Amino acid sequence: MKRFYSHGKLLITGEYAVLNGAKALAVPTRFGQEMQVEKTETPGITWLSLDETGSIWFEGSFILKENKFISKEEKPNDHTGTRLLEILNAAKDLNNEFFSDGQGYRITTKLEFNRNWGLGSSSTLVNNIANWLKIDAYKLLEKTFGGSGYDIAAAQQDVAFTYQLTQGQPSVLKTHFEPEFKDSLFFVYLNQKQNSREAIAHYRNQPKKDVGILVDKISGLTEQFLKCENLDEFQLLIELHETLISKAINLPKIKTSLFPDFSGSIKSLGGWGGDFILVTGTLEAQQYFRNKGYNIIIPYSKMIL
Repeated sequence: MKRFYSHGKLLITGEYAVLNGAKALAVPTRFGQEMQVEKTETPGITWLSLDETGSIWFEGSFILKENKFISKEEKPNDHTGTRLLEILNAAKDLNNEFFSDGQGYRITTKLEFNRNWGLGSSSTLVNNIANWLKIDAYKLLEKTFGGSGYDIAAAQQDVAFTYQLTQGQPSVLKTHFEPEFKDSLFFVYLNQKQNSREAIAHYRNQPKKDVGILVDKISGLTEQFLKCENLDEFQLLIELHETLISKAINLPKIKTSLFPDFSGSIKSLGGWGGDFILVTGTLEAQQYFRNKGYNIIIPYSKMIL
């Protein structure tokens, strides 16, 4: 049996702008996804996906037909199976020797986080499959889900890093980001999963008259986040970053639209409108969100590696 593991991801700075070359700050999470691969005597792939509780949330069987993977069972509205087939066939395109010997496999994946949290159930899977088949994970992502690729970098890292696309190629540099005030930082789940593809499409549909200025400003803010030494400065940087991205995507800040009376600062992460937000405040501040029905609250130190 072979075992592969990838970390989940969060983008602290640079959401959207990273697509245009801005330097972003990203962190791998303590939560990830494991994939176990066993050889079988039966040709094809038997797939089992387990959630964070150990319950089965997807199972399927795939076989090769005319050099392409297809599902053994036709399931109506099987979005997960369709996406998995897309990944497997893209992986086969990148590794022509994949399955050339007719070997069969039993694959089991196990998430450590709720798949609706947006921490990277897709990117961790893509990275695990790429590691198994010895192919470029960034190329596999490009052929399937798209995006900047920072989530693949996070899957492979065990510390914070900066991520930047230079002439379309990823630059990943490990960095130190462990704020002394991290006990005043926590993540709140907004009770809805953000569709990354839709968020990216929305951003790309906005007028891009000043994209170069946006990239430069976000890159500069990323550097300031890394140098920040106190909570007051950190909150100011959050406000500046939120204002820039809000204007770029023509959407209100999360704090303005959902939590206008909150005393601390709120930073959107990744695609706006769902998944987690980064919040500054005390334990008492966390109760503010629980009172509003947001009960999934994770302290910074329990989320980030």
